[in-house]
Amino acid sequence: MMKSIILYTKDNCPLCEEALELLELLAVKEAVEIRNIYEKDAWLMEYQLMIPVIVIADKKLYGAQINYAVLEEIVHNLN
Repeated sequence: MMKSIILYTKDNCPLCEEALELLELLAVKEAVEIRNIYEKDAWLMEYQLMIPVIVIADKKLYGAQINYAVLEEIVHNLN
């Protein structure tokens, strides 16, 4: 079973929507937990200038690091 994937996001964030679309392309959307950074102060303080952020296993990917090739490699290594 695949480990969970966390996507830190906020409303009206085109880059966040693109990151979610990439996860959908990799057919892992069901494993994604979407966290709006405005729901918890700790998330807002940590990620407000860096979203989208994807956390998979022990890896964190920020903004420009998020692309199909990188996600595909990480997801493939989880299975």
